[in-house]
Amino acid sequence: GLIVWNDAETGLTQAVMDATWITAKRTGAATAVAAKYLARKDSEVVGILACGVQGFSNVEALAGLFPLKRVKAFDLIPDAAAAYADKVRRELGLDVDVVASPEAAVRRSDIVVAAGPLLKNPSSVIENDWFGPGAFASPVDYDSYWKGEVLRNVDKFCTDDVRQMMFTRTLGYFREIPEKVLDLGDVVAGKSPGREREEERTMAMNLGLALDDMAVAPLVYRRAVELGLGINLPL
Repeated sequence: GLIVWNDAETGLTQAVMDATWITAKRTGAATAVAAKYLARKDSEVVGILACGVQGFSNVEALAGLFPLKRVKAFDLIPDAAAAYADKVRRELGLDVDVVASPEAAVRRSDIVVAAGPLLKNPSSVIENDWFGPGAFASPVDYDSYWKGEVLRNVDKFCTDDVRQMMFTRTLGYFREIPEKVLDLGDVVAGKSPGREREEERTMAMNLGLALDDMAVAPLVYRRAVELGLGINLPL
C-alpha cells in the first residue's frame, strides 16, 4: 500500500510514503495506547502468538510504556519463532522464551498479543482459564485465537471503533463478543473507565483505523525532512 499525503489547502502532493511500514508501527502503537489505560502499570511479561511483523511492532511499542522483562513467543513455524526471538533480543534487549504451545504463551503473561491471520471460521484455541486475573490482551487478529467463553468473561472489552465492529459482525466475525463494548476513544478521553482493579481481565480488540495512518504519516514526513531522507521529485 501507499500513502499519498496532500496539502490540505492547495491539494498539492507533499509526499508518497510506504503504507506497509506505517501501518505496522501504528498498529503496535494502538495496542500500546489501549494497554496504557487497560493493562497493569507493572506489566513485565508479554505472550506473543504468531511471530510476524505485528508480533514485533506490538512488543516494540509496549516496551516504550511498560517495564517489560520477558517475552514468551509462539509460532506454528519454529524457524519464525527463533528468528523473532533473535530480533527482539538484539533490537529491544528483552529476554525471549520460544514456547511450544499457545497455552504456554498465554498463561502467566501480563499482556497477550495474538497476531495471526484473520479468520471468519477459526479453530479457536485459547481457553478461559489460560487468561489469568489482571491480564490484558490485544487480539490484532480479531477473535481468531480466542474461544467465546474468554471474550464473554473479560471484565472490560474495548475496540477502536464500535460501529465498525458491529458492521463487521454482520459479515460473520465477532459472533461471541460481549454485549457491552467500550470505545477506546472514550476510554482515553475519560468518558468510559479504564482499568479499575488489579485483578480485572481486560481486552482491546482493535480493528484498525485509516485515521491512525493519517496521524502517523505527517510525523514520518517531518522526521524524514529533518534527517534529509527521501527523494525529491518534480511535480
